[in-house]
Amino acid sequence: MNSQPTLSAGVVVVRRTADTWRYLLLRAGSYWDFPKGMVEPGEDPLAAAIRETEEETTLTDLDFRWGRAYIETEPYGKNKIARYYLAESKTGEVDLPVSAELGHPEHDEFRWLDYEAARLLLVPRVLAVLEWAGKMI
Repeated sequence: MNSQPTLSAGVVVVRRTADTWRYLLLRAGSYWDFPKGMVEPGEDPLAAAIRETEEETTLTDLDFRWGRAYIETEPYGKNKIARYYLAESKTGEVDLPVSAELGHPEHDEFRWLDYEAARLLLVPRVLAVLEWAGKMI
C-alpha cells in the first residue's frame, strides 16, 4: 500500500429551488456520490474537481460562492482520499455524457434531492460530506 494516499476531488453541487436547497447526487450501480474523480499529477485539486464535474455532468456554471473551503474523507478503498468543494449551479441542467474511455456514461442516474432525501441514499463516508455542505449553506 502506498504511504501517500491518492487524492480524488469533486464538488457538492447545489441549487436553490423555491423552498429549499437541492443536492446533485450521481448513481453508479447502487452507490450514490457527488461528482468526483482523480486529481492528475501536478493538477490543482479545485481544477480537478471542476474538470471532473464537467466531464461527469456537463455542468459548467459552477459558482464557488463559499470560496475554496473543502472537506476530505478518511482514507478508504486502496488508500484513497476524496476532497469535496461546494458550489452552486443556477441552471441545474445535467447530462450524463458517454465517457470516451468506457463507451458509456460513468453514472447510471442523477437526482436533485433535498437534504433529507439525500441523507437516505448515502453511505456514512459521503453522508459526512453532505452534513458539512448542509452546515455551509
